[in-house]
Amino acid sequence: MVALVESAYRGEASRAGWTTEADLLAGQRTDAAEVGAVIADPASQLLLAEHDGSLVACCHLQRVAGPAGPEETAGRGEGASAYFGMFAVSPRRQGAGIGSRLLAEAERRARTGWGAREMRMKVISARADLIAWYARRGYVRTGETSPFPYGDERFGVPLRGDLEFAVLVKPLA
Repeated sequence: MVALVESAYRGEASRAGWTTEADLLAGQRTDAAEVGAVIADPASQLLLAEHDGSLVACCHLQRVAGPAGPEETAGRGEGASAYFGMFAVSPRRQGAGIGSRLLAEAERRARTGWGAREMRMKVISARADLIAWYARRGYVRTGETSPFPYGDERFGVPLRGDLEFAVLVKPLA
């Protein structure tokens, strides 16, 4: 899973798809410790998609108690929202509908399994193409932003000084 996420967002391999962040960030996107923490969290689910026995897409879905992301609300149990993240589709498979189907399944699970009324996520605001992709699937910018964690290489090494996250939300009811 780590290799899939890295290949979709960072380095030269990510340039084969359209979701690359290679011009914005260097370094890692995730690591085994972060994936392990998600697996161990009872308020989280990892959704995986395979094709011919190979992992081709994944995402992280987390129950949250309020409008914040998982780092602020981890472990608080059921709530009005779900947080969507760590979304990756193999660069060579992007554009084939796998991501749309995985996102729809994550929304369905959040709504029916957790009773979530909305899905929330954070996207680097400079990623206009990605924000537009989510908008076509019903997500809207809330006007909220959060700062990029400069200096914390767990999130990557910024190649620009103007990075921040835009908060997107979609009603699920």
